[in-house]
Amino acid sequence: MPCINVKEFLDNQGINYEIILHRRSETAQATASAAHLAASKLAKTVMVKVDGGLHMAVVPASQRLHLGLLKAATGARSVTLASEAEFQASFPGCEPGAMPPFGNVYGLPVWVDEDVAASPQIVFNAGTHTELVRLAYQDFARVVAPRVVSLTMRLAQAA
Repeated sequence: MPCINVKEFLDNQGINYEIILHRRSETAQATASAAHLAASKLAKTVMVKVDGGLHMAVVPASQRLHLGLLKAATGARSVTLASEAEFQASFPGCEPGAMPPFGNVYGLPVWVDEDVAASPQIVFNAGTHTELVRLAYQDFARVVAPRVVSLTMRLAQAA
């Protein structure tokens, strides 16, 4: 399946959104900076393997995914980060590492951190390293139906 055309997908769903163009960037932190966003306001998609199957985890760019929390939430025996080689073929047409968090379109479960879900808006890569999409989190949740759980450790918890 090709990388979805995010704009077309959102238009077909009747969702209002904004496209944010920015200079090319390769990391979530650099993308937030290039788009003049706080890293806590940018959602990054992290590909993981849950008992061998691909899943998407969506966390604030300012945080790191805590694999133990995802393992507990899923009840899995094993949760590991997926290598680019393990998932890139699932997103042909998307720039590596810039796939949008529409796992439902690709037949993948989507897990969203509570902090992302608590925000009125979600901003994420649109399949390239130069475009972001901003839309109401409520609309994202309606079309993706993600499972919302705690996926990151707060700084106070990490100490």
